[in-house]
Amino acid sequence: MIRAAIVGLGTWGQHLVGCTQGKSDAIRFVAGMNRTPGKAAEFAQWHGFPILDSYEKVLTDPAIDAVVLTTPHSTHTGQIAAAARAGKHVFTDKPFALTKSSAEEAVRACAESKVTLAVGFNWRFQPALQEIRRMLQEGMLGKLLHIEGNFCGPSVYRFGRGHWRQDRNECPAGGMTGRGVHVVDAMVYLAGRIGSVNAQSLRLVQDFGMDDTTSMLFRFDCGATGYLGTVIATAETWRMQVFGSKGWAEVGDVEHLTTWQLKVCSVDPAKLERRKPELLSFPETSTERAELEHFARAAMAGRPLAVSGGDEVHGAAVLEAIVRSCTDESAVEVDP
Repeated sequence: MIRAAIVGLGTWGQHLVGCTQGKSDAIRFVAGMNRTPGKAAEFAQWHGFPILDSYEKVLTDPAIDAVVLTTPHSTHTGQIAAAARAGKHVFTDKPFALTKSSAEEAVRACAESKVTLAVGFNWRFQPALQEIRRMLQEGMLGKLLHIEGNFCGPSVYRFGRGHWRQDRNECPAGGMTGRGVHVVDAMVYLAGRIGSVNAQSLRLVQDFGMDDTTSMLFRFDCGATGYLGTVIATAETWRMQVFGSKGWAEVGDVEHLTTWQLKVCSVDPAKLERRKPELLSFPETSTERAELEHFARAAMAGRPLAVSGGDEVHGAAVLEAIVRSCTDESAVEVDP
């Protein structure tokens, strides 16, 4: 079993602990660290681990095998590199990094120290998304043509002026960093690399903080197209629909931390009959526990996950291209 420290015990850090502690034979949290220890003391006591008062103490504790980071985005690269030098495996929340170069730096540090690095893209552990990938690979949806999605909600209202999540440097392109990166990673999982982006990002509701309305057009290397919207000053909703030459598949709801259902509709080009979509359900699963266990088992086996040139680094390159496109107001090629 991997003995982990949770670094950053805000809402998401507490969620990762809550869905895993005492429920897994692969990973257990044995320590925590928070910028304001008092806020997390009761939670840590309830889950049976102490709060350490510095990241340095986490890294020098021989009873800790790995760190799980749920910290501000711009700190990830430095924290990952420091953990790697200390011989700790690393699981980091998304976005992995804000630039491709910083992502590569983090990957390189872990490779040199021979520790496992993973990025928290829990959507890849959704049975419905795995089923769409299988349908594409086996030709059931035909040739992939287009993917569209949105991931929206009232994020800008949750954090007051001065909160780090309202810092435009920490959250460039608004909802892309907190929400949209999940959809981009799912698109890459299904369609492969993104070659170019054309994006716009605006702050339309409040007079402070991050952008609330961001939209993007994508061109994939495979030839398919895509678009994505993140509106984070509205009610909760999310959706992704995959279009192929023989039909489409769709997921989406209000809640996303659930086991998704999948809607599928096919077409026969020779008959062109209108068909009602089929609704598929899957056994309940915790994707957050699944991703942490996947990381833990890879770490125990000495197997790398995030690697140079991998999808995690590509995702950072896509985010960087989106930010540059918003600034330049033009289409931008993604750094390969």
